[in-house]
Amino acid sequence: QVQLVESGGGLVQAGGSLRLSCAASGSAFRYYAMGWFRRAPGKEREFVARISWNGASTYYTDSVKGRFTISRDNAKNTVYLQMNSVKSEDTAVYYCAADRINTIDRQKESDYDWWGQGTQVTVSS
Repeated sequence: QVQLVESGGGLVQAGGSLRLSCAASGSAFRYYAMGWFRRAPGKEREFVARISWNGASTYYTDSVKGRFTISRDNAKNTVYLQMNSVKSEDTAVYYCAADRINTIDRQKESDYDWWGQGTQVTVSS
């Protein structure tokens, strides 16, 4: 069992930056791939980014490539999402999730085993 707690959300101006954090409980965190998803108002939850257990591999949805960076610190049981050059369409609740299978790129919600409660990001234009 893994508990995930997101933080770092808030209000940011378009073009600005924000860093989200996701703190995980348990020593098994280092063995899991981690992902970030988001749900915009009136839309389905969508994949944003994923990082392998050791940080060697990362994957991004096309709309955030070159602007967002996912990273992790296994010593701190934490995964991050650095958001730069944010746009109004990045407004959403952001969720982190853990996946026990970490060898391939997996982007479906059903691939992930544990979820955080989410943190709101609002981009003002």
